[in-house]
Amino acid sequence: MWRALTDPGLLAKWWVPGDIKPVVGHRFTLDLGPWGTQQCQVLEVEEKALLSHTFAEGLLNAKIVWCLVPEGSGTRLFLEHGGFDTDTPQGKQAFDGMGRGWPSVINRIEDAMTEPRKSQQ
Repeated sequence: MWRALTDPGLLAKWWVPGDIKPVVGHRFTLDLGPWGTQQCQVLEVEEKALLSHTFAEGLLNAKIVWCLVPEGSGTRLFLEHGGFDTDTPQGKQAFDGMGRGWPSVINRIEDAMTEPRKSQQ
C-alpha cells in the first residue's frame, strides 16, 4: 500500500499523475486535469506508516494525511484531507467535490496494485 502512495507510476494509475517522493521537504505537482496542476510539498514521512503533504498551495492551501495501519493480514488506510476554507465559494466547492469523490478514488488503489505488470518489448 505504501508504494501506491509514494510511487509516481502507481499514483497515476489510481489517482493522478504526480512527481511525489516520500522525502520531507520535497516539492511536487499533481496533475488534476481540468482542475489544473497543483503545487504540493511533503510535510511528514514515517516509512510505510504515514505520509502528509500540502495540497493546492496558493489555491486551497489544504493538507492531505495518509496513515497506514496493519490490520489482520492487510492494511487499513486512513485519509484526512483538511484545511479547506469553506467560507469561500472555491473552498466550499472543493470540500464538497472532494468529499464526494474520494471514496471512488480510494476504491481504485487495490486494482492499481494488483494489475499485472506489462512486459517491456
